[in-house]
Amino acid sequence: MQMDYQIKFEDRRDYIHATVTGNNSRENVLAYMEDVLQECERRGCLRVLINECLEGPRFDTMQVFDVVAEGSMRALGRLEAFAYVDAQMGSMSEFAETVAVNRGVPVAMFNNMSDAEQWLQNQHPGNDEQYIFWAGSSDQG
Repeated sequence: MQMDYQIKFEDRRDYIHATVTGNNSRENVLAYMEDVLQECERRGCLRVLINECLEGPRFDTMQVFDVVAEGSMRALGRLEAFAYVDAQMGSMSEFAETVAVNRGVPVAMFNNMSDAEQWLQNQHPGNDEQYIFWAGSSDQG
């Protein structure tokens, strides 16, 4: 199957910033995640911020679980901090974050870049404590 996404990498001071555009599909998400992991390894960087800007129908709960569980297996032990922004994911972000964190991936999901950047800059190498952060709207309880 042909992948239908584009990814742009930018070096930041202490992390890689990846912006992904294209069509939202299971295949694209898993493929771009592998591209990001390989780029991190190539550059010797253990910290990444992904800004996902994929178009198309959003995943339902079971699709999110499947993609996050598989992606977590691939990412386990390869990153020390992983910030993920998808403004269209809404409340499903909290679920996706929980699935990944429960599998040992040091990830936090955000709905905006500034919160993701702030979280990533406050993560310290060698800190085994996992912080869960959900930058949802103020009406969430």
